[in-house]
Amino acid sequence: MARSKPDLSALEERIGHAFKDKALLRWALTHVSAATQRPDSYERLEFLGDRVLGLAVAHMIYESFPGDSEGELSRRLAALVRKETCAEVSESWGVGPHMRLGEGEAQTGGRKKRAILGDVCEAIIGAVFLDGGALAAEAVVRAAFGPKMHDVGRSLRDAKTALQEWAQARRLAPPRYRVVTRSGPDHAPSFELAVEIEGFDSAIGAGSSKRAAEQAAAAAFMAREGVQE
Repeated sequence: MARSKPDLSALEERIGHAFKDKALLRWALTHVSAATQRPDSYERLEFLGDRVLGLAVAHMIYESFPGDSEGELSRRLAALVRKETCAEVSESWGVGPHMRLGEGEAQTGGRKKRAILGDVCEAIIGAVFLDGGALAAEAVVRAAFGPKMHDVGRSLRDAKTALQEWAQARRLAPPRYRVVTRSGPDHAPSFELAVEIEGFDSAIGAGSSKRAAEQAAAAAFMAREGVQE
């Protein structure tokens, strides 16, 4: 007996877009480990969604912060589109149970990996763009990322610098960063890095570059430990 496809209507409701072509959403949820060939995974949609997300967020913050300089807008943009924020959005949408993963990836906790969750968020945005156009995609981005605009505005300072200064003030050794995982194609890699400070548990951050993942890890450490910037 053929296995029925999971009902995606509840997920669509949380995303805020009813897909005319449900195959696009299923494609956005398919990790390379579950694809019969690489183009069948979400990687191409992720590539598109990353660009759509960047434009939509840039438009949103340009309108919302008319007094900000170009540098301030750039920092807001970077904070909102980083993989860690995208992973939070995926979690709020509840994508985990709907993701299609290979057996090995599923057994090693793939549904909770920040890098994969961040990728899926971008892939879904790309799928919405193809299904409903730019306005539909921007509406989804505004609904998901808009509430986070003012939160990241409180943390625009370089997280790595802030964490290093915090460690130095307490006579601790400088933070150390190490790569946990690297995934994705060469044109759109994803990194998970850990930041380690002696005497504390490490914190993990994800990003599309090592630098972005380091910033995310530093920010995650400070948020967990209640470090004030």
